[in-house]
Order: sequence, then C-alpha cells, then structure tokens
Amino acid sequence: MPKFLTIGYGDRVGYDRTPKAIRDAAHEHDAKLVAGGAVMGVAGAPVQVRNPEASGVETSLGRFTSSDLPVAGFAVIEAASIEEAIKKVSDVPCAVAYGVVEVWPMD
Repeated sequence: MPKFLTIGYGDRVGYDRTPKAIRDAAHEHDAKLVAGGAVMGVAGAPVQVRNPEASGVETSLGRFTSSDLPVAGFAVIEAASIEEAIKKVSDVPCAVAYGVVEVWPMD
C-alpha cells in the first residue's frame, strides 16, 4: 500500500480557540490512525545537518524552512490513494484547529 508523509502545522492560539469537543475528537482520530499502523510524533526542536561534498558535518539549530505556523508534528500513513490520505488526515488536530496538514506521497 502506498505511504504518505504528513506534516502538521499549528499553534497554541488556533488549538485553544477550537472547541474542546472537536479537539478531543481529533485526538481520538489520531489514536485510531496510530492503532491502524500510522507512525506519528510531535515535532521537537530541529537541527539542520549539512555535509558539503562529504567534507565534514555542519550543524545549526533551527528550522530551514519558514511558514506562518510552526511545525507541530509528523506522521507516516498508508492509504490507497492521495484522496484517501487526505480523508484520513482531515480530522487530525492540526486540520481542525486552524492549522494545516501537508500530505506528501512517498515514492
């Protein structure tokens, strides 16, 4: 079955303004995805890693990309199609709490 990488973006302000019942249902949805085999995690502090021309590892703290919202978490899910993957993540916390979820097909 095809796999998809999902990246959830969201912040505390959007989360807190979402009604508790919707947030609770979204967390239950996350639990069902994990029970079905999804690998999911909350984003921590990033470290950038470079090794130009294999000449030596360079690291720097912080994210490489920027967005209006911080990265909140990641998941790897299985779905038969991109449409099914979108449906699977449409009820996760970032999607329902004024954030956004990117769905990336993995080749």
